[in-house]
Amino acid sequence: MAELENPNLMPKLITFLSSLLQKTAESNDLDRQFQPQKVVSVFHGLSRPSISIECYLERIFKYANCSPCCFIIAYVYLDRFSQRQPSLSIDSFNVHRLLITSVMVAAKFMDDMYYNNAYYAKVGGISTIEMNYLEIDFLFGLGFHLNVTPNTFNTYCSHLQREMMLQPPLSIADQSSTLNLVRLHLSFNEDETSHHKQQQLAV
Repeated sequence: MAELENPNLMPKLITFLSSLLQKTAESNDLDRQFQPQKVVSVFHGLSRPSISIECYLERIFKYANCSPCCFIIAYVYLDRFSQRQPSLSIDSFNVHRLLITSVMVAAKFMDDMYYNNAYYAKVGGISTIEMNYLEIDFLFGLGFHLNVTPNTFNTYCSHLQREMMLQPPLSIADQSSTLNLVRLHLSFNEDETSHHKQQQLAV
């Protein structure tokens, strides 16, 4: 447990997840130009938020106080959401709301202690009413498929670890330590019962 107090581990994972989501959003932003009838949902803002994805995720990490594995679980949820809602791609207009919602849902599902929706709304810079709507839409978008088995969790961790190894700023030792640290906090015992689909958020 002492490793959790190392201030260098989680921020590196946060930075990498932010980079993946930034690439995904930018790619889908380009697609918007060729899809005038693109679906707009409750997650879409009228304009791009001024705060970067990395700063926004760092803010969530700082104030949400959820367990480290919640950020991996949130990534799993975002991938599942993208698979189930192919017409609603992650872009610069919705990624922030999807992030705060996915982390909040992950914290509620994973952690023994978590904050209420009003608190997460304040962290995310939105109203409580909007947070409530986002949560409901996100859950229905997932088909209420919230369980993440150890096999699925480790699959995503391994995938992220492979991607992190391609990033020059991080040493191999740091990459392994970061993902192994998060793995320690998954407490499920059930086995995977279905074949895991290929991750669609990776760029």
